[in-house]
Amino acid sequence: MSVPAFRGSLLIVVAPSGAGKTSLVRHLLGARTGIRLSVSCTTRAPRPGEQDGIDYVFVTQAEFERKKDAGEFLEWARVHGNFYGTSRPWIEAQMQAGEDIILEIDWQGAAQIRRLIPESVSVFIAPPSLVTLRERLVARGQDSREVIERRIEAARTELEHAAECQYVIINQDFALAAQALCGVLDASRCRFAQQASRHAALFESLGMAAAPR
Repeated sequence: MSVPAFRGSLLIVVAPSGAGKTSLVRHLLGARTGIRLSVSCTTRAPRPGEQDGIDYVFVTQAEFERKKDAGEFLEWARVHGNFYGTSRPWIEAQMQAGEDIILEIDWQGAAQIRRLIPESVSVFIAPPSLVTLRERLVARGQDSREVIERRIEAARTELEHAAECQYVIINQDFALAAQALCGVLDASRCRFAQQASRHAALFESLGMAAAPR
């Protein structure tokens, strides 16, 4: 039986701003063991309270360019003059060791990662309506009216790409949405490839060979 390279799963979570993605991911990290949040590299300066290696891996632009040219990013982007990237060596090392990784990212980055790691699992978090999404953005009190409207327009584009994900969770009731996200992770851990890699000796003894390609 050919044992797959990755024992762990990569869970990609995509959502428009205000849909509740961060809160749901935080709940998942507290509700399940053996899963870690991917920490992005960035060239921007740390904000007050941010810690290197926890919030972001802070690097110089020269170091970022070196990593990018060496193919060390699964995906990268320039946002407001700063560069952000997802570390490929770190994620692959964690998955090979059996850790599950959760990654919060936009739909464009998710598409790049799916091409490189097709066995990844992607989830789109959708609001119950654009009206509710606007109300949540206003209630956060973080953005001006103009910024909120730009976020709503961006959300329309992001929602058009929801079908690219394997799962969609509508975050109308947080408790139900959180339960659903935990369920997606649980199901991903039960896939044949992950189970075969985690329990290779058992599968061999039971004659549970991988299906021919």
